[in-house]
Amino acid sequence: MPIKKSGVDQQLIRDLAGILNDTNLTEIEVELGDLKVRVSRQAQAVHAVAQPAPVAAAPVAAPPPAAPPTAPAAPAAADTSKNTVTSPMVGTAYASPSPGATPFIELGQRVREGQTLLIIEAMKTMNQIPSPRAGIVTAILFEDAQPVEYGEPLVVVE
Repeated sequence: MPIKKSGVDQQLIRDLAGILNDTNLTEIEVELGDLKVRVSRQAQAVHAVAQPAPVAAAPVAAPPPAAPPTAPAAPAAADTSKNTVTSPMVGTAYASPSPGATPFIELGQRVREGQTLLIIEAMKTMNQIPSPRAGIVTAILFEDAQPVEYGEPLVVVE
């Protein structure tokens, strides 16, 4: 039987925290009737926030489990921060427009300003990520079809 305190199902919070640990997600939000629960991980701590859900809000589905992201080695360049294209949103990064298609970019390729570098899928919407400058792709820092976080380095264009 679930343990309840102040109308909050603490077992649900424990289960959500377990899902965070199992899937390596940083945040999960679930809405059950008039209760909305968000559990997020920052640093090594797991935090839970419960609040009444808005009456007209649409249900929020839990994100699908994802494989733990692998971080490719950073390029050996001295200062790549100004040349690094970071993720403008949380979502899933794709290197090509469809599975099996030719990737948008390859290492050593020359790109022009505004050229699509990759796509990030967020909330069932495909968002093209353009190159902020012309240059040569010196590093691709994401894995195809893997989750990315806001501000995560994705590509280096020098």
